[in-house]
Amino acid sequence: MLPGFAPTLGLTLFVLSVLVVIPLGGLFVKASGLSLAQDAALLATPRVAAAFRLSFGVAFAAALLNGFAGIFIAWVLERYRFPGRRALDALVDLPFALPTAVAGITFAALYAHNGWIGALLQPFGIQVSYTRIGIFLALVFVGLPYVIRSVQPVLADLEREAEEAALTLGAGSAQILARVIAPPLIPALLTGMALAFARGVGEYGSVIFIAGNMPGLTEILPLVIVIRLEQYDYAGAALLASVMLVASFVVLLAINLLGLWSRRRHGA
Repeated sequence: MLPGFAPTLGLTLFVLSVLVVIPLGGLFVKASGLSLAQDAALLATPRVAAAFRLSFGVAFAAALLNGFAGIFIAWVLERYRFPGRRALDALVDLPFALPTAVAGITFAALYAHNGWIGALLQPFGIQVSYTRIGIFLALVFVGLPYVIRSVQPVLADLEREAEEAALTLGAGSAQILARVIAPPLIPALLTGMALAFARGVGEYGSVIFIAGNMPGLTEILPLVIVIRLEQYDYAGAALLASVMLVASFVVLLAINLLGLWSRRRHGA
């Protein structure tokens, strides 16, 4: 056993208990204040059901786009050398550092009907601000770095010799991509997409300003929870948060299991 293992483990368990286990336990205890009939009635409310569909559906769609875009951006940043590459690489982390409210206000201003981009789309009848399209763009913005930063280290560790050997043995570009490059990239890609999805489901600050917040149309689930809190319905807010937490956990678990299966298959 390594020296210091016992106190380190104790400190780790203490921190996790204070920051994760106890708050989540309190959330579920608060949600248990409602009966099963009350739970079902609240979740079946059209406004709540629409918010669930919107938050999870748009977050999933944004994660898919981030998966496609993120892997290409990571490939360009890692495999090519060009002027401004370092600046572009640093720009990827901007959504991490930028306050979400600033991002939301910026998107709302740019894509409003009189904004720089919204004014260009207006003649074509395309409205972004205060629609689901705006929510989608905001979630793509906040989730893209997760995919890029998950894929980039794997690309950096890929051995060029394996690709060159496959090319020497007569493999085509498609075969090299499918059998040499893709297998180690898929688990990292799925991890990045899972992180982007989880961030998107619970995102509030960058979405609230561009969503329009119309019940049943552009009202996200976190906003419904906030409204419940403002109405002093703490049990209802805790229930919605608990269901969102469990659903997100199930999706993340499924994606992680898929990534684990892919790694084992590649290792075999």
